[in-house]
Amino acid sequence: MTAGGVELARALHQQAVVTASGADPAEAARLLRRALRELPEIDSVDTELVSLRTKVLATLALAETETGSIAGGLVHLDTAESLLAELPRNPGRAALQGLVTGQRGIVLLRGGRTDDAVAHFDAAIPLLERGLAAGAGDPAVLARTLMNRALAHLAAGRPAPARRDLQRCIAQAVDGVPPIVPAKARHNLGDLAQLVGDVPGALRHYELAGDAYAALAPGMLPRLRLDQGRALLAAGLADEAARHLDEAMDSLRDKRIGQDLAEAEVSRAAAAILAGDLAGAVRLAGSARQRFLRRGNLAWAEVAALTRMRARAVQALTGQAAGRRVGPEPARELADRLSALGLVDEALLARMMAVRLALRRGSATAAEELLADVRPPRRTAPMDHQMLYRLCHAELAVAHGETRKALAQARTGLAELERVRDRMGGLDLVCGTAVHGRALGRLAVGIVLEGARGAADARRLLAWQERTRAQVYRYEPLPVIDDPLLADRVAEVRTLLRAIQVARLEGRSSAALERRCETLQREVSRLGWRTSRWGRPRPMRSPEEIADALGDRTLVSFSGPGKELAAVVVHSGRTSLVRLGAVADAAEIARQLHADLDVLAPDHLPARLAASVQASARKRAETLDELLFRPLAGALGGGELVLVPHGPLYPVPWAALPSLRGRPVSVAPSASTWTDAASRHRASDGPTVLVTGPHLPESSDLRSIYPDAVVLKENRAAAGAVLAAMDGARLVHVDAHGTHVRANAMFSRLELADGPLLAHETSHVDSPPEHVVLAACELALAHIRPGDEALGFAGALLVGGSRTVVAAVTRVGHRAAAATMYDYHRRLAAGATPAAALAAAVAVDPLRRPFICLGAG
Repeated sequence: MTAGGVELARALHQQAVVTASGADPAEAARLLRRALRELPEIDSVDTELVSLRTKVLATLALAETETGSIAGGLVHLDTAESLLAELPRNPGRAALQGLVTGQRGIVLLRGGRTDDAVAHFDAAIPLLERGLAAGAGDPAVLARTLMNRALAHLAAGRPAPARRDLQRCIAQAVDGVPPIVPAKARHNLGDLAQLVGDVPGALRHYELAGDAYAALAPGMLPRLRLDQGRALLAAGLADEAARHLDEAMDSLRDKRIGQDLAEAEVSRAAAAILAGDLAGAVRLAGSARQRFLRRGNLAWAEVAALTRMRARAVQALTGQAAGRRVGPEPARELADRLSALGLVDEALLARMMAVRLALRRGSATAAEELLADVRPPRRTAPMDHQMLYRLCHAELAVAHGETRKALAQARTGLAELERVRDRMGGLDLVCGTAVHGRALGRLAVGIVLEGARGAADARRLLAWQERTRAQVYRYEPLPVIDDPLLADRVAEVRTLLRAIQVARLEGRSSAALERRCETLQREVSRLGWRTSRWGRPRPMRSPEEIADALGDRTLVSFSGPGKELAAVVVHSGRTSLVRLGAVADAAEIARQLHADLDVLAPDHLPARLAASVQASARKRAETLDELLFRPLAGALGGGELVLVPHGPLYPVPWAALPSLRGRPVSVAPSASTWTDAASRHRASDGPTVLVTGPHLPESSDLRSIYPDAVVLKENRAAAGAVLAAMDGARLVHVDAHGTHVRANAMFSRLELADGPLLAHETSHVDSPPEHVVLAACELALAHIRPGDEALGFAGALLVGGSRTVVAAVTRVGHRAAAATMYDYHRRLAAGATPAAALAAAVAVDPLRRPFICLGAG
């Protein structure tokens, strides 16, 4: 071989290092194997040749680990170690020894041997420092080794030394260190923030790292999406996490990065569990386990087995046939294996599953023995582990008949969850955390409901309802931080949505536009998450405060933690509990009524069809009324009602129920939310704004009621102009078509002259409008998340600070909407409250006027 072959090998090695840094280990391995072929065999000690071959083997070891097996990577490092023994002891050898030792550390870390990895990094770093001090070695290798040791500390749950190493790594990133190294360190700072429970901080770091990756190393973006998905899981956002993880998995399969792909499958299985797709979770976790076993990574294989066990345990605990034979013993055995591997948090999770499975079998004694071995989760344990710990103790207390102790556990757990929620940035992060307290909240409400007898128990049930539902609405949004990039992306989403609509109308394919729009919507969400905390929490209101605020109104708060529906009624300072029928019955009738009113909506429906559908809708409304309100007749009084629905009852057109026809009704996410809104100052000096979207006639009748109104129509009814007019308005009336987006409610929208106005954008109004009327669409609809967290366009307005929103819960014909709105505004302008004005306007034809008053009427 010639000197040219050596130089080619050197160039190939340098190219491979860059390629590996860009997350393409398969290509890096190909380059490195070619470099080895170019190098001559070593017949005598040739320091330069030994050094180069050692570097090639050390780099190949990690590439082989990523694409093949850990054992294969270690073989290359053993060969490199034998070569080093031939070199004289000097700073150059120390630097090479540091490189090889550090590479062994990262290979061991990828194999789940965290403590061994830390020991190798601890040995490598002084060697690298010694070499650099003597003018030998590469500063980039030291920076990477510091970063890798930080990763090992993170894996072991040690945030303080991890932070020190990452800060040193960034400080080390001077001349001679590629910019991708500090970008990766920023990525790892996101992992650190996630470890200590700072999900918004994690997402901020990930987004900044992503900006750098896009410019420097796009191949790193799949790994970033994997870690973003994990952070979203911590926040309870299963659908968002799944989208990030699916995107990562597609790229990782193409690049044959086996370790990251298997890790992504484990996280995707966890997202499936959270979303209720238990069979999918079992399949994904099983696939990941097989990948890890093929790689020789026993630790991660057992983590995958744990995720599969979680899915199977949920199947068992929810009575599904697939989990019929699942018992506590396999979970206990898995806990022992995880413990032997040093996976402390994972072993505790497996033991807690064994506790719950033992309780399901009716063996409180076995559950108690298992729980005795479960110590409290570490501060850095995931939030769902902490909630599960409280749930195990609460369920065991119930098994022993100690309901007071069970409620104490629930109270403590939900308080811990609230502290996490208070740190979240972005409305959907605040909302998503509720999923982690779902089981604990249901247990507590069920305990209180089961034993409730008199007024004191009814008040206690109301207090628990308030503690467990619609927490996102308790926050007073903080001032918005201007983000030009976010504004640009929102504008681009709006443009794409308009282009999609045009393409569909013209019969062209919109698939590519839709894919781009989905990608941008995810980016908009991520940019929103990296801002500061969403809002300042307001206190939950006590039953006494709620009763005082009601005055002569009546509160009906529905609850259904199990199969039966109940209602807490507060009237004239008295609180009572009324047990109703089955939740499933009420939900099904509400669904059928909703479907009937959708069919009935068109203005020109044939008379015979209209009569048939009306008869069906009227019967369903009467049936629902008999189930929900006839049993409450003696407790309701005669004034305005404040209704707090249970999940499936949110889309009910309440005025269609005979008992409520003509009666003022306000619908609120929680009693505390209503109390806060009712006590909020009414804006009397702001303008009235009338907005008319495209393809709708102007509501000229309303101009006769509000002659001084700001009128936005035709080209003036653009999204930016409407948002500006909303700021500080007393009343905003919008005649515009709209779309409710169930998959991501914050992208529900109104169609305006220049494209859609997104619900996401309304939360950026500095002084929210006092009262908003959405006249021509069904944007009172909401996606119901755990904890009765109802989000949609109307919900976003309420969360943003609007006091009252009037909107339809089903489709509504234009003529019916126009007539309803004229009647409504005429009464409103004459001094009626929103709830009273709407009740009178809807009572004329409640089946064709499906509007409700949300917030405080």
